[in-house]
Amino acid sequence: MSQTFAEKLNVRIRQTGSALCVGLDPRPVMDDISAMPALLCKVVEETAPYAAAFKPNIAYFEAMGLKGLHILEDLLKDMPKDVPIVLDAKRGDIGETQKYYAQAYFERWGVDAVTLSPFMGYDTLEPFLDYEGKGIYLLTVTSNPGSADIERKELADGRKVYELVGDMVRRSVSEGRKTSVGMVVGLTNADADILARVPDAPMLIPGLGAQGGDLSSLSGSGRVAPPLINVSRGIMYQNPELSYAEKAANFAQKIRDALKA
Repeated sequence: MSQTFAEKLNVRIRQTGSALCVGLDPRPVMDDISAMPALLCKVVEETAPYAAAFKPNIAYFEAMGLKGLHILEDLLKDMPKDVPIVLDAKRGDIGETQKYYAQAYFERWGVDAVTLSPFMGYDTLEPFLDYEGKGIYLLTVTSNPGSADIERKELADGRKVYELVGDMVRRSVSEGRKTSVGMVVGLTNADADILARVPDAPMLIPGLGAQGGDLSSLSGSGRVAPPLINVSRGIMYQNPELSYAEKAANFAQKIRDALKA
């Protein structure tokens, strides 16, 4: 049996001693598009020793038009083969459309995992669920204040909407699906109550750095599944007096200390 995405991620976390996910969010309003490939290569090269995974956000590349998609495609071809790639796409559509998203990301681009929106139902996830060695992360409790509008709403039975997403994770496991299924849980909203209400599955955790998330919320949670704590702007655009490597090393150490606490 081939290695699952969760197993590949666990191996990388053990090798590096780091659960840092380096977000690749190039901003065309701040950088010359022609210089973007070199910038991204520099970020990847310097941060790779500290990265459990890389997470390119497709929106920033789409903002550059077709040239941006070519930049992303070329970047994916040259990424370190031992570092998992999570494509942040947040797709959610009817099954027939999702089938082509899955083909594009897993077959054409060969990424290891992708973020999806589950709020149109379990059937919209199914085109992604039988790719051996791949993973998906379902939006569960996102880091923005508006997560209170839907995701954190209370249902009639006292459960929260995001717990329905946790049910989808459990269903995929009970069905023996080949794809590893995890959740996106924003650090700014990841309190002990939320962590207690969702399954012990891989988590992608944005919100550290520019969004001001507090790592202490992860301390002592006792979760076994591999976490990925993402930093994007905090590495690419903040503290320009530091190298990308220095910033990645600093965040990796902060995460390591928090998870050990």
